[in-house]
Amino acid sequence: MIIEKAASQLEALGNVTRLRIFRMLVRAGDEGLPVGQLQEKLDIPGSTLSHHLKKLVDTGLVIQERQATTLICTTNYRDMDALVGYLVNECCADAKCGAKSKEVAA
Repeated sequence: MIIEKAASQLEALGNVTRLRIFRMLVRAGDEGLPVGQLQEKLDIPGSTLSHHLKKLVDTGLVIQERQATTLICTTNYRDMDALVGYLVNECCADAKCGAKSKEVAA
């Protein structure tokens, strides 16, 4: 993963409302949620929701698909997995994992 993309996605998730939206979509699974249902659950104006969804879509974390007159939002699990992997794949690459916790316990 490119560090700039990871930074952009983390920045998007650094906003409380966007993190709430993203968590709702992750919990919704592959079916996603209609924008109207997101708005109802979050109790925020449509323009505010649109602003936050645009940021999540622009960073690649959310996909929007029109089904007739309904706009469905789903998590882009591929990008989410890539971001999480970027954060954990090199855990303790330059040190022994657990060494710090053993020192604290002693």
